[in-house]
Amino acid sequence: MTDLAGHGHMHATGGDPTPLTRSQAAAFERDGYLTVRQLAPPELVDSMRRVTRQHLTERRAPLELEAELGYPGAPSSTEAVGGDAIRRLRGAYGRHPVFRRWVHYPPLTACLRALLGDGPVLMPRAHHNCIMTKLPRFSSDSLWHQDLRYWRYARGELVTAWLALGREHAGNGGLQLIPGTHRQNLAAWRFDEARFLRLDLTENDALVAQRVSVELEAGDVLFFHSRLLHAATRNAGPDPKLAAVFTFRRHDDEPLPGSRSEAGGDVTILPG
Repeated sequence: MTDLAGHGHMHATGGDPTPLTRSQAAAFERDGYLTVRQLAPPELVDSMRRVTRQHLTERRAPLELEAELGYPGAPSSTEAVGGDAIRRLRGAYGRHPVFRRWVHYPPLTACLRALLGDGPVLMPRAHHNCIMTKLPRFSSDSLWHQDLRYWRYARGELVTAWLALGREHAGNGGLQLIPGTHRQNLAAWRFDEARFLRLDLTENDALVAQRVSVELEAGDVLFFHSRLLHAATRNAGPDPKLAAVFTFRRHDDEPLPGSRSEAGGDVTILPG
């Protein structure tokens, strides 16, 4: 397993509203992800972290619990020890003005323009739009998957912006990615019924061997494609791992009628 070095990361420069170059956009096209260091300013990150901790303490709904998902390592039920462990705070855009500030922050929207191209850019309320809260002791493993396992869009070319609100690494459940898998048409038999990559197949061994481990500091943003294979282990550290996670789409990559992706509508981030 390697770190992200050499796989397309860059630093934002002094609030530059257009931090992505053509070569960085090309790297995203090739690899399916891109890290931008210190894209979010410290005061905004501090505010988001403070609000997140307050909402965790208050258990402010809507919430998603580890036990409800039942991933490996999660408590067996909401009645078990640790069964009240929170996996994410949902509906982040509507939770507090600080999250809306971030979603409309010009350096972020400039990156989205570079990655998604011309035309209106929208933020679906139904997917991500959350604060990921991987807590110690009772967190779980996310197996290898593409986010399109449960999203339904015309083309499925969405981009997620994962903002670290603290340090992320392998020891506390940081993300792992398999570069280039967003461009591979992987056969359905390589996945189980829940559309997680099957690790009992030798055909998948070479794929997983290409994984990279993401290390982020507070304020860093990882952009990744909705078809990119990614996974994460549980948090083995002593502190919660917090990240603000939002997904974006082009206006013409529309949700399929009647699907969960259509529920809740969208927020316009960039006009045409």
